[in-house]
Amino acid sequence: MPGIPREVAEHSLEIRASSKPVKQCLRRFDEEKRKIIGEEIHKLLTAGFIKEVHHHDWLANPVLDKKKNGKMRMCVDYSSLNKACSKVLFPLPRIDQIIDSTAGCETLSFLDVYSGYHQIKMKESNQLATSFITPFGMYCYVTMTFGLWNVGATYQRCMLNVFWEHIGSTVEAYVDHIVVKSKKQADLI
Repeated sequence: MPGIPREVAEHSLEIRASSKPVKQCLRRFDEEKRKIIGEEIHKLLTAGFIKEVHHHDWLANPVLDKKKNGKMRMCVDYSSLNKACSKVLFPLPRIDQIIDSTAGCETLSFLDVYSGYHQIKMKESNQLATSFITPFGMYCYVTMTFGLWNVGATYQRCMLNVFWEHIGSTVEAYVDHIVVKSKKQADLI
């Protein structure tokens, strides 16, 4: 997947210079969890969202979270890294105004972006800070991932850059939730 060009959006970490990197030791996982982690690593490598690393300053552990459908999802515990990063303030749209803006529209199309966060690349100099350790090796993200501070702001800024001429008239975007609206059903296409 080619993703979003770096000129449009790129996620960077604002790690304070005074912060000392934290290297977590590998946690123990039972065989079922090891299998889930291995499958997820394979998918992420195949998609080009992560790469193997050998040298790192930061090192986090994966954690498994049960989704609503009962399946397990692999996340990475970036709590130590996030504590070292500055928060970036970026205004998210008011949901009530987005909802109000759809009043009177005959047609609404809701878009679900496939691996949306992974379409935005990590700043190359920050990639190693996203390193994580698994029973199968150490990896880092080359694309933006959940769990890092400020990813919502980066994604919202990207949506505003991509849809700037349509926001408010035919498109509304709240982070990775996008609605295309039209006053007349025939105008949607």
